Amino acid sequence: MGWGMTELRTARLALRPWRETDLAPWAAMNADPEVREHLGPVLSREQSDASVVRFRAEFEERGFGWWAVEVLATGEFIGFAGLDEVDDGMPFTGVEIGWRLARPSWGHGYATEAARAALDFGFGTLGLPEILAVTTVTNLRSRAVMSRIGMTRDPADDFDDPSAPEGPLRPNVVYRIRA
Repeated sequence: MGWGMTELRTARLALRPWRETDLAPWAAMNADPEVREHLGPVLSREQSDASVVRFRAEFEERGFGWWAVEVLATGEFIGFAGLDEVDDGMPFTGVEIGWRLARPSWGHGYATEAARAALDFGFGTLGLPEILAVTTVTNLRSRAVMSRIGMTRDPADDFDDPSAPEGPLRPNVVYRIRA
């Protein structure tokens, strides 16, 4: 039996369950080559919608996952943030933190604010001993957020993502933070 989906609130944001009204702006984000620069090819509407179905199912199954992120003052959906189990086939295991925001929401501190809420949930509610974050070597914006929330990189953890094609998406860095 799942836990349902907890909602988290920060000073400016709600990390909340996904709504049908999130699907179109989420698809627009996933069709934006700049948003997808460090993630791989843009997604079709069908792929984007399917990801939300998967997010909802994972949340129901384990009590954590990817929340939709909304700006409280405006009610605007701006992306996602949350926690996920590390994919099979990676050279490490555990729970990773992540975020993805629409381009107009970049540079306002939203990713850092949402990530701190997800860290608090992971350590406080889930009792995780450690949370990690993974991104491409070239994703300097996400790496800056990782540093701002207190995560540190050990270059010994760096790896080539086996699921990425040869090129700039393959070399990855790992950041970690302990409870």
